[in-house]
Amino acid sequence: MSDINTVTNEQSNTDKTPVNSVENATEEINFSERYSDAVSKVNETLNKLDWSQMGRIGKVLGIFAAVIIAQVLIKGVMDTINLLPVVPGLLELLGVVMVGQWSWQNLTTSEKRTALGERIDSLRKEYLGSTTGKASATTKE
Repeated sequence: MSDINTVTNEQSNTDKTPVNSVENATEEINFSERYSDAVSKVNETLNKLDWSQMGRIGKVLGIFAAVIIAQVLIKGVMDTINLLPVVPGLLELLGVVMVGQWSWQNLTTSEKRTALGERIDSLRKEYLGSTTGKASATTKE
């Protein structure tokens, strides 16, 4: 019984081989034709572009790529820091100490608070133009 199955399988395999090779050759020709058509269309489209504008677009894409790479690297560093057992707590403590030190230097007396308000107003004028509204009215009082 196994001899009959072996002979039948061998005959069916030999019958299918030429048909498969013809189909593969036809598919290769179809693929190569489609590929050459696609490449020619891409080349035509690229020839129609105004390449003098590509410098600006390239710079924008370069900036986007650099920002994305920087964000990935920063995330990797932050994840690595978070894996260390003591470092995240120390960094939080450092942040609290720095905020406390800045507050002590800039907010303890009314003169320091007034000077801080004036510095903020001068920065606002420098970067945003003239200041109007509540913020400038509160610093003048």
